[in-house]
Amino acid sequence: MAAFCKGRSRFKRVLLQQTFIRNLTGTFDYDVAVIGGGSGGLACSKEAAQFGKKVVVLDYVEPSPKGTKWGLGGTCVNVGCIPKKLMHQSALLGTAVKDAGKYGWNIPTPVSHDWHTMAEAVQNHVRSLNWGHRVQLQDKKVKYLNLKGSLLDEHTIRGVNKAGKETVLTAENIVIATGMRPKLPADVPGAEEHGISSDDLFWLKESPGKTLVVGASYVALECAGFLTGIGLDTSVMARSIALRGFDQQMAGLVTDHMESYGTRFSWQCVPRRVEKLASGALQVTWEDSGSRTEHSDTFDTVLWAVGRAAETRKLNLEKVGVVLEKESGNIIVADNEASSVPNIYAIGDIGEGRPELTPVAIKAGKLLARRLAGASTELMNYDKIPTTVFTPLEYGCVGLSEEEAERRYGKDRIEVYHAFYKPLEFTVAERDASQCYIKAVCLRDGDQPILGLHFTGPNAGEVTQGFALGLQCGATYRHLLDTVGIHPTCAEEVVKLNITKRSGLDATVTGC
Repeated sequence: MAAFCKGRSRFKRVLLQQTFIRNLTGTFDYDVAVIGGGSGGLACSKEAAQFGKKVVVLDYVEPSPKGTKWGLGGTCVNVGCIPKKLMHQSALLGTAVKDAGKYGWNIPTPVSHDWHTMAEAVQNHVRSLNWGHRVQLQDKKVKYLNLKGSLLDEHTIRGVNKAGKETVLTAENIVIATGMRPKLPADVPGAEEHGISSDDLFWLKESPGKTLVVGASYVALECAGFLTGIGLDTSVMARSIALRGFDQQMAGLVTDHMESYGTRFSWQCVPRRVEKLASGALQVTWEDSGSRTEHSDTFDTVLWAVGRAAETRKLNLEKVGVVLEKESGNIIVADNEASSVPNIYAIGDIGEGRPELTPVAIKAGKLLARRLAGASTELMNYDKIPTTVFTPLEYGCVGLSEEEAERRYGKDRIEVYHAFYKPLEFTVAERDASQCYIKAVCLRDGDQPILGLHFTGPNAGEVTQGFALGLQCGATYRHLLDTVGIHPTCAEEVVKLNITKRSGLDATVTGC
């Protein structure tokens, strides 16, 4: 106890010393301090260093309730985009193997999937990225500290390492880029004790086996999709709708396709408790909200994907004057990413109202760094940002959903051009293409500016990325008609859209 008190006394003395020196000289240890080593924080720190700023990054990964932890790079690299896309690819290869016989390949059956082999390869790639990020920071002369950071005042950060040792540093500008972590329901007995989240799934050494995914967010559907795709018995339990915030017609096509390919869905159902049986299996009891009846089943794994919470609660932000959105805990930011404290900024998922997307955080971080360096005044443009949901049938979109377009402009002022199409590669394989669909949501005025573009089908991300440029440049329906397609591709069908929903005509594409 005496040693602890002595340590605290020394810490306070160091803090007072640094505060005194800072106030006296107006100098800081660093020009920019970034708390959070995810995609946005790393991009911001490296960009600032390129402009000659003295930069430090503090990054510390709190283990998940199951004890899962990882290295530098944040959610995207470790437990998000990268491992998700690689496991999605594993599932796509399984589908390709099934198609291969129709294309003349003689593949011995039955074909089986080995989780351990896949997981080890994915995890090794992620570790290589962790190391690569550390090397890049060193090459850019960015100081990296594996410390848990919190604010003591608007210019002073306290960092604590895993042994509890404290370090104090000061910075002229502070950038918060701590991202979000999965929520676990506190009102469901056994949820945290027996369940896992996406923070754990990608680092499992052994197959999750029969899995219940609770939630219908893009994280839930992507995980359920690749688990089904590699041959696991997978169910999704949803309280309400799928892909909230996305176009709901497209969401329906995505889940219909998943269901037809083997994922089971329980709609309007709420989990009540999770119990571990003597066999080791997990018994989940839930209530059907419609019939008010209770049901139960057993699973090997319960994966919670019921939302994410901002990692801001332990940063001491409110005590230094940073205003948070009360419910979400997100930092309220201005157009220039500044918080209510002028020299404290927030980028990425934790900015209130910001899209929770890695490329958004990266670009916002770079632009912020340039502004802090006085090299630019350009602000991040959050309009018409594309994204893709990597479900078995991929869904890419950019711009407004049909519902949002109607809300903003009124149903009579929008025109929706749409088409059901069949990818050429589905024909020989005799695959069902009834959910392959495209729609362009346009204003009816003039050349009909495109408000939103939506696509379900193979390689949706690649298709949507190209058309996103067009929307940024003010693409109209007339521009689509003037564009020559690349034959035979799925993307070609976008520039051939000619049937409107208003007409009531059959939107199925026939022939070239």
